[in-house]
Amino acid sequence: MKQEFGFVQREVLKEKPDFSSLGFGKYFTDYMFVMDYDHEIGWFDPRITPYEPLTLEPSAMVFHYGQAIFEGMKAYKAADGTIQLFRPEKNMKRLNESCERLCIPQIDEDFLLEAIKQLILTEKDWVPDGEGTSLYIRPFIFSTEPYLGVRPAKQYKLLVILSPSGAYYGDQLSPVRIYVEEQYVRAVIGGVGHVKTAGNYAASLKAQEKADENGFAQILWLDAKENKYVEEVGSMNIFFKINGEVVTPRLNGSILPGVTRDSVIELLKYWNIPVREERISIEEVFAAHARGELEEVFGAGTAAVISPVGELTWNEQAIAINEFKIGELSQRLYDEMTGIQLGKKEDPFNWTVKVAQVEV
Repeated sequence: MKQEFGFVQREVLKEKPDFSSLGFGKYFTDYMFVMDYDHEIGWFDPRITPYEPLTLEPSAMVFHYGQAIFEGMKAYKAADGTIQLFRPEKNMKRLNESCERLCIPQIDEDFLLEAIKQLILTEKDWVPDGEGTSLYIRPFIFSTEPYLGVRPAKQYKLLVILSPSGAYYGDQLSPVRIYVEEQYVRAVIGGVGHVKTAGNYAASLKAQEKADENGFAQILWLDAKENKYVEEVGSMNIFFKINGEVVTPRLNGSILPGVTRDSVIELLKYWNIPVREERISIEEVFAAHARGELEEVFGAGTAAVISPVGELTWNEQAIAINEFKIGELSQRLYDEMTGIQLGKKEDPFNWTVKVAQVEV
């Protein structure tokens, strides 16, 4: 699959939105990357084409059996004017892990990353440089074969679309209210909770709708078997700072191995802050609060980076965390992570990858 890819010129470019009020995932750039797969020839015809609607047959298997996966990553306008990515090789690796779980053909990770870089360079004028902004990158793959039998498809389409975006939440670092969900579950061990497949998110919508109606920002998911162990918060990984030590649920097959999660753990170790990956129950969290030891709670994910939690409600009991203010560690992690992403802080881990070495 090591080959050049084509380019289709757009006749008229879009009018760009106001970069000072982007929101998240509302606007899309002029071009996208597309590649197709057929079981007889493999991945073929990689190309950058105008962003436009797709034509699929009603019998395309994705509509019926849900073979669809995606990734989420960002490009940043760095302090020196260049554009850079944050740990993109982790996203490429995880995309293939999702492919493997859903019986989708593997992609050449280096090739796709190069295609993403070329797409970003094509759309370099769409990369915002305001506070909290970035160019969100969404690679995704879905089955296109027109067939109604239940089996892995023999034809697929891979696309990458770009969206200039602001903060995922309007007031990025304001602590949010979280509802601990006890009726619905997000994923089960042995299922697909550890990969980024569309069905995971569809299954979460009912619980999130209920949370929205009651004034909560997100759901804290518990395990599907015993309904007591903490798993994720919304679509983010969750962290608890208890008596000076940070605890996050260990990866167990139903929890997504987040790139931001891994980065938080690496930063904490680098700072010599105790951090443990282990199973933690919601009872333990509330007991730590009762002892006065629950110091901070925060989510970590690509879209929001760090999202502090100000309140948890479980079993009709609400607890406030850190007087509903962002904690010192949450702020430090956010500042360090975004500082590295934007090229404002030293990158001792070599996490960032320049899309171009010269000013663009």
